[in-house]
Amino acid sequence: MFPRKPSDCADLAQVRQEIDRVDAALVGLIAERFGYVERAWQLKLEGGQEASVPWRNQQVIDKVRARAAESGVPPDLCEALWRQMIGWFIQYEEEKLRARIEAKIETKTKTETKTGTGGKTGPTP
Repeated sequence: MFPRKPSDCADLAQVRQEIDRVDAALVGLIAERFGYVERAWQLKLEGGQEASVPWRNQQVIDKVRARAAESGVPPDLCEALWRQMIGWFIQYEEEKLRARIEAKIETKTKTETKTGTGGKTGPTP
């Protein structure tokens, strides 16, 4: 008889069982969101964009607060959770972007050193 409504839980064991079920679902949703974040940093790398996009971050927070209010959940709670999650994801994207950019620079430098061009093209004086 799953899922149970909170009011249908006869004891604390059932409440805990339902909390564990919800937690598992939340982890699954975070994993799904992580997949999109993974793709986002790749697209940002291709487009030369920054990891943090302040207007987008605020747009997400505003939507979350509105959904929370509609659902009877304290908007401040959801905002705090989302700000933490967004902050973690931005840091993750920044690390990925930085590592890829540094790898590109290192590869370019090695290539220039091997060819002796120093990044210059054309005839040698």
